[in-house]
Amino acid sequence: MSFQQALSGLNAAAKNLDAVSNNVSNVATVGFKGASAQFADVFGATLTAGGAGQIGIGVNLAQVKQAFTQGNISVTNNPLDVAINGGGFFRMSDKGSITYARNGQFLVDKEGYIVNANGSRLTGYAADAAGIIVPSSPIELMIDNSDQVPNASSEGTLGLNLDSRETTPLPAFSHTNPASYNSSTAMTVFDSLGNSHILTLYFRKTGANAWEMRAGLDGAAPVTTNNLSFNSAGALTTAMPLTVLSGVNPGSGANNLTMTLNLSGATQFGAIFGVNAMTQNGYTSGRLAGLSVSSEGVIQGRYSNGKTRNLGQVVLVNFPNPNGLQSLGGNQWTETADSGQPLVGTPNSGSLGALQSAAVEESNIDLTGELVNLITAQRNYQANAQSIKAQDAIMQTLVNLR
Repeated sequence: MSFQQALSGLNAAAKNLDAVSNNVSNVATVGFKGASAQFADVFGATLTAGGAGQIGIGVNLAQVKQAFTQGNISVTNNPLDVAINGGGFFRMSDKGSITYARNGQFLVDKEGYIVNANGSRLTGYAADAAGIIVPSSPIELMIDNSDQVPNASSEGTLGLNLDSRETTPLPAFSHTNPASYNSSTAMTVFDSLGNSHILTLYFRKTGANAWEMRAGLDGAAPVTTNNLSFNSAGALTTAMPLTVLSGVNPGSGANNLTMTLNLSGATQFGAIFGVNAMTQNGYTSGRLAGLSVSSEGVIQGRYSNGKTRNLGQVVLVNFPNPNGLQSLGGNQWTETADSGQPLVGTPNSGSLGALQSAAVEESNIDLTGELVNLITAQRNYQANAQSIKAQDAIMQTLVNLR
């Protein structure tokens, strides 16, 4: 009997050595989760209770349990390297076959899909042309490399102060004569083809708390005139917005420009003229210049025209029992009946962790602890081998009896 017990001990110690050695070999594997061999004693089945004299017949491997604890986060230079800080798995698709991973080392393939080293595609929620993300069934995420189309300026805002101490200029207004107006400023606007134009605004005081604002495009004579009124406290009383361009032909084959301007923040105080805010909604075309991933998994594209747009959102998946997942190798797992149904959600919500862009999650292996475990497993193997040696000596004594 001792031979059987010792042989089971040798086998168990070998399995333990295998588990520890696998951990040590993957100490530099991104997203790797260490495993430990767990054992159970073995007793012979009997029809009656064994009582206090029952002796076990060895040991067997009960399970190899993975530890889904957090690994250290290290920074990289790739914005598509994404680390999960907390619970959850990336949801990957390989020709429709769904797997799960903690390794967030991603890149964009020739077709524009976000893939890992195995070629599996990252899944998540898609964004429409306006960059709005609507949660639905996760799909394979693709980076749209097409140029961002230009947007013609149609509205803007302007915050400024007109000097209440100014007087009405004597010459009749002329955009070529600075003495005929009190102040001026300019803003860049864009036509439907993305060409930039200069919208110049001229301000001429016409009376107490009353001003005229004229607007001209690209140095041409102003085509619109708007009246501005202020109260005795210097606050603007004119209803907004005002039309500053109405069907103006910008040339170059673009559509005519019509634009409104909101000056709700304008004031008339006893201070020099100054502009403190200026925005407009037009922009030229732009090419994709970079990517970033937010902690909520939103993939944002940065364009050469200074604009940004949401391109999609990464989803994460958690399980009631992660230890029930089946390892497929390649840092990937698949669900089983023991793991339970996948729980899909956005990062940084519920039990799901936050994402960190340009970073990876290192292996959760404690190398020092594993080397100690290796020594322990070796001693266990030697001890079981010693049991066989002792049993062999006893058997030899019996054989030598005369």
